[in-house]
Amino acid sequence: MRIVVAALMVAHGIAHLPGFLVSWQLRSFPEMPFRTTILGSSVDVGEAGIKAIGLAWLATSVAFGILAVATLTRAGWWQPVAYIAIGVSTALCFLGWPDARLGLIANAVILVLIVVGVRAGWM
Repeated sequence: MRIVVAALMVAHGIAHLPGFLVSWQLRSFPEMPFRTTILGSSVDVGEAGIKAIGLAWLATSVAFGILAVATLTRAGWWQPVAYIAIGVSTALCFLGWPDARLGLIANAVILVLIVVGVRAGWM
């Protein structure tokens, strides 16, 4: 179970990278154009605001990568930090709606697997 959760964390961390790359205009994707709006294009945060949100996407990406290693090595701190990362990721997914809607599903799956795995003693 730890391996599955760690693999999902790595994949989800990689999936956070376009949020950073696009917001910093380092890369563009046809399905994810650069814009300075959030919440389904209803709030314009400007270029500085979208770059700040982009840094949060990057930080969460790195956090999921570190958490994957921590999960595999059974570091004592991984579980509470995972809950924080999932919470931040969920908030970012809402801000990036609808482009980031699949991230909500990924967060839910990772969260359920962690809770079930910990309660069953598999993690």
